[in-house]
Amino acid sequence: MEEELGCGMGQVEQMIRYTYWASGCTGIVVGLSGGVDSAVAAAFCCRAIGPGRVLGLSLPSSVSNPQDIHDAAALCTMRGMEHRTISIEPVLQAFRSMPGFADSPYVMGNLMARVRMAVLYYHANRENRLVCGTSNRSEYMLGYCTKFGDNAADFQPILHLYKTDVYVMAQEMGIPASIIQKAPSAGLWAGQSDEGEIGLSYEEIDASLKRLEAGGWKASGPTEAKVLELVKKSGHKRSMVPNLLTTQKGPE
Repeated sequence: MEEELGCGMGQVEQMIRYTYWASGCTGIVVGLSGGVDSAVAAAFCCRAIGPGRVLGLSLPSSVSNPQDIHDAAALCTMRGMEHRTISIEPVLQAFRSMPGFADSPYVMGNLMARVRMAVLYYHANRENRLVCGTSNRSEYMLGYCTKFGDNAADFQPILHLYKTDVYVMAQEMGIPASIIQKAPSAGLWAGQSDEGEIGLSYEEIDASLKRLEAGGWKASGPTEAKVLELVKKSGHKRSMVPNLLTTQKGPE
């Protein structure tokens, strides 16, 4: 199975350990949404440095599904890692009190992602930890993420895995069925689902991405054309922020 995914568990664990040891930190913190991506990322961390050094944070808002918190807590108990739950609703309410605040799913979705990452880095700074990312390759290529929100991290253990590969890895790692079987959702509003928002299933997305990459990024058919358009539009999320220093050399 590991060969089929193109990168074995051992290589991921080695990357985590190297990053961890080189940083001088004493732990890792990972945001646990109750979904399969964060569950697999957390499991990799536990395997790499031991569950006693891994903290799982659930950061719900008023629209979060309580079942997600229950699933995250159960995962932490199963893996032997610490779990804490901190509501981000008071922070969101502070933003809502700003003059002229515009409340829309788009605004609140990006705001929640950035608030959650700020909370993760607060705990990382306070407790000398690294922040583990939970982005997969499918979301990364489509830009289905928030800049300086859920795409921010000190390392990304599953960024090489397509979403469909994440499910295979989750089965291999013994992630609970309650997590694997639920519809993928960023939890940005009640009833929100990733596939519903994107308009394609992850099977369609991953198959299109693989064919596009193999075919020199030339679309064949409407599904590949839609995926290619999303990839092109989100290029700025995968690039360095524009600046005038990128071509200037430092001391030799």
